[in-house]
Amino acid sequence: MGRAGRTAIVEGLPALRAEWRLDFVVVNGENATNGAGLSPDHARLLFEAGADVVTLGDHAFDQKDMLRYCESEPRIVRPLNYSKAAPGRGHGIFDAGRGRKVLVAQVLGQVFMKRPFDDPFSALEPVLKAHPRGGMVQASLVDVHCEATSEKMAMGHFCDGRASVVVGTHTHVPTADAMVLPGGTAYLSDAGMCGDYLSVIGMDPAEPLRRFITGMPKGRFEPASGEATLAGLYVETDDATGKAQVALPVRQGGRLAPAGPR
Repeated sequence: MGRAGRTAIVEGLPALRAEWRLDFVVVNGENATNGAGLSPDHARLLFEAGADVVTLGDHAFDQKDMLRYCESEPRIVRPLNYSKAAPGRGHGIFDAGRGRKVLVAQVLGQVFMKRPFDDPFSALEPVLKAHPRGGMVQASLVDVHCEATSEKMAMGHFCDGRASVVVGTHTHVPTADAMVLPGGTAYLSDAGMCGDYLSVIGMDPAEPLRRFITGMPKGRFEPASGEATLAGLYVETDDATGKAQVALPVRQGGRLAPAGPR
């Protein structure tokens, strides 16, 4: 989320990659550029910091340069159920080293979202069917980008036993329900944001407060610029089966209580 979130990734991710011996890192970058979308320059920053894949969301194309960049950069994954005319890819198969492959897919929810996207469940079904975990791929991750926790939870159950990880994004607040579902799918309703939590979902509080109190805008939303927390989900999977074995919330730096693997 904005400059603070980018800084948290650039300064924090390389050390965590080494310390936790991370094989594969997915970063949701859709608010990294001034809180609205992702520019190619900032996408390159995230890759240089250690992201293997960057997912987008409902603000996928707020930065117009992304329309062209995502066609040439296969490590960018935009929502699978976005407009059929949208550029880029809704899923991809990526190398995790030592001959291992990881499927990354993203879907947008429908509940409380501003525009009616296609059904995420039916959009994801053929992708999961074509890439069984422990077979075609050693692991698979679904980024479910939506507003309602109920819809995210439903997606977790829909994917249980078929995906290795289902993790929610979009609401900017980390949830406390990291777990491994009965079929071996790691689940978290929302990974939270990498950003300044002394804010209103990453924005400097002044303008959101004014709009809540008066119902009238006066200026633009501006991302909060204080010390950021790097937030996310840590998962360990079994290469042979693709099942998740460990699912732990991650919070590093900033104002939130720290969390992560020991």
